[in-house]
Amino acid sequence: MIATMIARYLASMIIAYVLGSIPSGLILAKKMADVDVREWGSGKIGATNVLRSAGRRVAILSGLLDILKGAAAVLLAGLIIGKTYVAIGSFGFGPLLGQVLAGLAAVVGHNWSIFLKFRGGSGVATFFGGWIALFPMVAIFGGEILFIGAASTLFMSLGSIAGVVGTYAIVVPLTIVSGLPIEYLIYALVGTGMIIYTHRGNIKRLLAGKERKLTEKAERNVLPPEQAKGT
Repeated sequence: MIATMIARYLASMIIAYVLGSIPSGLILAKKMADVDVREWGSGKIGATNVLRSAGRRVAILSGLLDILKGAAAVLLAGLIIGKTYVAIGSFGFGPLLGQVLAGLAAVVGHNWSIFLKFRGGSGVATFFGGWIALFPMVAIFGGEILFIGAASTLFMSLGSIAGVVGTYAIVVPLTIVSGLPIEYLIYALVGTGMIIYTHRGNIKRLLAGKERKLTEKAERNVLPPEQAKGT
């Protein structure tokens, strides 16, 4: 039984990683605007850089697909793992843990895509897509913080960081006081950590007053993506 559960976990995580690795923004920008987003702005494939380099319509579709990747990964994991539950001592391996791991695997895939030599985006949309499937109210709460932060400051990176930190901040008391499953806290903690890591360059630029605002257009760059300016 344990071996079967581990196999199902691994299968769901591999599928989630590959699903998350699909470079939606890159594909859409090439098809709809004849733009390779890796050559513009930050070189990232997320909706923000797509917006700056390929336009609003492409960015909206890109963001929706990135959200869908996270939600689909979680839902598929639920189907693969089923209702099987295995207890080892005081710790249990059930479908919820498998779904959380799959959601995180999708974020990893988006950020470090197997199709792009382990480069990608920042994982924010995919992270919230996972929340939509796991616990929609947390996704709405964090999404509102993200929107308010980005709209009021015009820094998408700041709004994104505030949004994911906000989700973690609300999940902690819900876990302690309301008995929210510990698996949700794992998703919030690990996911937030990954997203802050992918925004480390943005944080430095925010502190230095050099971060590009959301309304600024991307410029074609000759630098590698990791050295390019912006989100």
